[in-house]
Amino acid sequence: MTESIGVRAADLRHDADRIAAFVTETPGATPFHLPAWSMAVEVGCGQRARYLVAERGNGAIAGVLPLTEMRSPLFGRALVSTGFGVDGGILGEGVAPLAAAAWTLAQRIGCPGVELRGGALPEEWDVDADSYLGFARDLAGDDAAELLAIPRKQRAEVRRALGIDLEVVTGETPALLREHHRIYAESVRNLGTPVFPARLFREVAGRLDADVLTVRHEGRPVASVLSLYFDGTVYPYWGGGGAAARALRANDRMYFALMAHARARGATRFDFGRSKTGTGAAAFKKNWGFAPMPRHYATRSAGPRREVNPLNPKYVAMVAAWKRLPLPIANRLGPWIARGLG
Repeated sequence: MTESIGVRAADLRHDADRIAAFVTETPGATPFHLPAWSMAVEVGCGQRARYLVAERGNGAIAGVLPLTEMRSPLFGRALVSTGFGVDGGILGEGVAPLAAAAWTLAQRIGCPGVELRGGALPEEWDVDADSYLGFARDLAGDDAAELLAIPRKQRAEVRRALGIDLEVVTGETPALLREHHRIYAESVRNLGTPVFPARLFREVAGRLDADVLTVRHEGRPVASVLSLYFDGTVYPYWGGGGAAARALRANDRMYFALMAHARARGATRFDFGRSKTGTGAAAFKKNWGFAPMPRHYATRSAGPRREVNPLNPKYVAMVAAWKRLPLPIANRLGPWIARGLG
């Protein structure tokens, strides 16, 4: 006889530790499944956490589904698993009841759609396996082996970067976080997208295992990345470079230095995150020796799906205009817009 599984909304003020223990012990978990991520997003961006838990009759957790209630006047409403994450779908057992509960919740609170990023995908939902690629591989044993693991052309770029007088600093101090956000804000403005609120970065760094690695030239920061650490894997999550980064090959130095830094912290795997299929970012990661793997996302909606992809043709003019904005204006307006992207 199959054991029944019930689903309830978690109260993260009281359930967080118990849920976190389940997440850390369950295969397939990511940092985006942790209650700390949901709480960081809620505090950092004002988007409400809606965490669902599947439990057995004896109260033991069987599965989880972290959801974020995204509401934006520009990009609409949706329940997203998880907000501002690239993963975080259904984890563990109870796929059907968790998916049904998510859909019921969406209808009750007025969200026309649910988006699940990875995890176990429910039957009969729409699945997208074409839009995004993931890039991850094991770290080598030392710097010499890591260089050999990088394909020849990119290895040459890394060697050139190692020959430039660049300083690498790591940590999680408020000053480093502020420095990182300034660099990241310039980087995303140059790509035509608004920057996330600085408070989101502070909340993530304060609640999860995370740190910042910054590359400096002559004392001036030129590239920086905020990384997450979970279950032996480093996730370089929010990274970018300023105007001088390209000529100095600062991004090449940054990611190679992060590999060594992560090894020193005990990591054995490097997750380069997701990139949109056919983009320069995807090609960059492939050049580093990361084999692309399709990311599977599932959606269910009661109408047109929410679209926040900057490659969507309807956003082309907006992206082009954002690239031309003076940086102070982009940094003032960006967080208000980006808090609704999720």
